Amino acid sequence: MTINARHENIVELVNERGFMTIEALADHFDVTPQTIRRDINTLDESGRLRRYHGGAGLATSTVNMAYSERSIRNLEEKQRIAETIAARVPDNSSLFINIGTTTETIAKALLAHKGLTVITNNLHVASILCSKDDFTVIIAGGMVRNRDGGIIGEATEEFIRQFKVDIAIIGISGIDSDGDLLDFDYQEVRVAQAIIEHSRQIFLAADHTKFGRNAMIRLGHISQATHLFTDSQPSKRLSACIAESGVNLIIAEAPDQE
Repeated sequence: MTINARHENIVELVNERGFMTIEALADHFDVTPQTIRRDINTLDESGRLRRYHGGAGLATSTVNMAYSERSIRNLEEKQRIAETIAARVPDNSSLFINIGTTTETIAKALLAHKGLTVITNNLHVASILCSKDDFTVIIAGGMVRNRDGGIIGEATEEFIRQFKVDIAIIGISGIDSDGDLLDFDYQEVRVAQAIIEHSRQIFLAADHTKFGRNAMIRLGHISQATHLFTDSQPSKRLSACIAESGVNLIIAEAPDQE
């Protein structure tokens, strides 16, 4: 079993049972307690679970990591996902791009395109893309969230509903093992739901740390996506859910894995 696969299984076990001791996890995976401690430290740092004395428990479902931390975390994986998505976006397309550090990385990967029209509620995405003379960038009105430059609120949702675009590029805070899409801010979720409803294709972008991550607001279900772009194979349960939903799973693998 690869390290990533073991991490996915640890998160799934903790989410199912609420708490797992180091000893129980070591026995389950037939590895040393030291290995499990390293796994738990990594998963705690990524916000996927909480490290406690003697084991691991559920991560907070109410507060996301700071933007400054999220913007540098798993950057290599986000860049691979971004390049894979960009390769599937035709020139002269119309796009929605929502809030998130992953979607900001995707915006940078789109700069080589021609003639894109982009509607966004992300100030950073707008700033990245407005440098292209042949792009049309439309920014939604609403309340600017100070911590990350996201634009949210009823005015934002109403603005989004004026359009119907070719592709929505959506980032997400967490994907539960049953396929539920999860986030931390209900106002952000309402805008993302409007984006999904008003797009012909839904490109969902999520690196492997989003699988099984706990967040309290339900945005929707994986079945609403047409494509899921990620960097590693999800757990068996989530993979089965993706397949049953007819979602096109696209894994942006590292060069040495190709």
